[in-house]
Amino acid sequence: MADLYASEEAQQILQIAIAKETESGELTRLQLSEIAAELNIAPETLWSAEKEWLALKSDSAQQLIFNQQRRQNFQHHLIRYGVVNSFLLLLNISVSGGIGFAAFFILTWGIGLALHGLRAYQSSGYRYQKDFKSWQRRQQVKQSVIGIFERFMNT
Repeated sequence: MADLYASEEAQQILQIAIAKETESGELTRLQLSEIAAELNIAPETLWSAEKEWLALKSDSAQQLIFNQQRRQNFQHHLIRYGVVNSFLLLLNISVSGGIGFAAFFILTWGIGLALHGLRAYQSSGYRYQKDFKSWQRRQQVKQSVIGIFERFMNT
């Protein structure tokens, strides 16, 4: 067995040991603080880490909702594309016997739709983070407006 462990290795070992010690796999806040005390972790550091973990957990949940909404918007766009272009194609075939001008709409809209699809299913990178932060701000504004409206209605 090694005498030295990297921080990540020590974390993994402790995580397994804690899971084995607790029957339900869950710890109370008191148990967590006792473990931290045994590891010479200051209570302030533990509570700071807990706040950071809660923020990360909230961000992760919001990203799931954001991703679902982006993909749902893309799927709606895809359905509209199929319906409108099918109609245009059938109209063009019945009038002129060929695809004619419908091909222009199918191709140009199709390029835009493909780009929309790439963005909808991208979940990392600068553009994704920018879109996510913008979505978060819109959600916060929406919640503020709803809160003001509810207070106004309850008065």
